[in-house]
Amino acid sequence: MPSHPHRRTDLQDFIGWEALSRWRIVGLCLVFVWFFVGGIAHFAWTDVEMRIVPPYIPWPRAAVLVSGVLELLGAVGLLWHRTRRVAGIGLMLLTLAVTPCHVYMLQQPQLFDVPMWALWLRLPVQVGLIWVIWAAIKSDVAHPPPGLSGTQHSAADA
Repeated sequence: MPSHPHRRTDLQDFIGWEALSRWRIVGLCLVFVWFFVGGIAHFAWTDVEMRIVPPYIPWPRAAVLVSGVLELLGAVGLLWHRTRRVAGIGLMLLTLAVTPCHVYMLQQPQLFDVPMWALWLRLPVQVGLIWVIWAAIKSDVAHPPPGLSGTQHSAADA
């Protein structure tokens, strides 16, 4: 039985994307892919990821695995409108928390087979990533998806 074209589906209710602008959806998709792929990398290439953990951080394997779990949880959390804001804030904090790894790579470039320009580029990329996360989640509280607040919002509100 075909659904009515204007009837909301369970998936639309779950995700709540119809209340979002096109740019917020693009930002959420970008952040989701970034952290989902990155989270998987923590498990697929744990030894490689461990090399960038500064020596003053204890238990590098645990640090890599825990941050991988947090990346995956945060990425998936972005998909549900009810967890999107918390997941985004968590991913911003996680992005800040891994900054010592980027600084360590800059301080010890001879340990890594990465061009120096790429090591320097990682820091502004981190800032840009935090901005994209913030831009993608910033109005989830101010403008909840239709049906949650009792009022309807247009895509222009997002």
